[in-house]
Amino acid sequence: MWMHGHNLAAEVAENYRDFAAEARGRSRNYEVLAAAVADDPDILGYLETLPRPKRQPNLLFAAARTLHGGPVDAGQLRDLVRDRRDDLRELMLTRRTQTNEPARCATLLPALARLPQPLALIEVGASAGLTLLVDRYSYDFAGVQVAGLDPLAPTLRCEPLGPVPIPDRVPEIAWRAGLDLNPLDVASQADMDWLACMVWPGEGDREQRLADAIAAARRDPPVVRRGDLLTDLPDLAAAAPAGATLVVYHTAVLAYLTPDERDRFAAIMRGLPAVWLSNEGPGVISGVPVPPHDGSPFVLGRDGSTAVALTDSHGAWVRWPGPDGW
Repeated sequence: MWMHGHNLAAEVAENYRDFAAEARGRSRNYEVLAAAVADDPDILGYLETLPRPKRQPNLLFAAARTLHGGPVDAGQLRDLVRDRRDDLRELMLTRRTQTNEPARCATLLPALARLPQPLALIEVGASAGLTLLVDRYSYDFAGVQVAGLDPLAPTLRCEPLGPVPIPDRVPEIAWRAGLDLNPLDVASQADMDWLACMVWPGEGDREQRLADAIAAARRDPPVVRRGDLLTDLPDLAAAAPAGATLVVYHTAVLAYLTPDERDRFAAIMRGLPAVWLSNEGPGVISGVPVPPHDGSPFVLGRDGSTAVALTDSHGAWVRWPGPDGW
């Protein structure tokens, strides 16, 4: 029994060390905090009492931030685990990591713009639906501007690496819908406060960008249906209009499924008349090859079999292969 617990603590600690590496250069607060958790037996012991999907750093840090009223340091997190253990546990069990980073639209835009227009979009794991609004935002690819349909929506900045096919206009969206186990409501201040707590501290203008995207969504809210991507996707896909290219896409979603569930989702996608764009960590989609890379990028895959691009997990850059490959 001790060995099982020891292995579990080591696994959780390793997860937090990986997160610290991912946060390096992006959020000093989270880099230091994650490294501290990895070496703290009391916090690791607390995390071991939670179900596996509830142990991840983003969820713990956002829940702590919610209870504390702002970002915490290692000592404050230790105090919360000791003094407000039940409150922290309840929040982590009822909430999900539903990072809804609008800048991810910038990494999807070149792929979407190359498809036959108009498009019908379905995002699985859509959270509040902010990444369904691809055509509303404007874009700045290292000085190359693409104007969106909502002049009040934020301009998303993304560094293009390699021969990225930057479009001259946003895609034409005929229809859009999201699917999520627990949709967040853009009209709910509590839900939007939770989204804001998912933003990593110290990440420049990311919090303001989120606030501006929420304001854009509130002007014309996207439909996000409550449902499970393994059971409810075909019915939602059937509601898409004929004459539009159906695109099913997701970012940082399938990593939360088991390998068997990912295979089931891939089988569902093969049965749908849709283009499948997956934006996930390397190896999450088993059929998508992993290009050579540094750091912790996502791989933008098409139809479960082709690597289209490498992307930053929060939309800061996108890399397309050149004629000689990656």
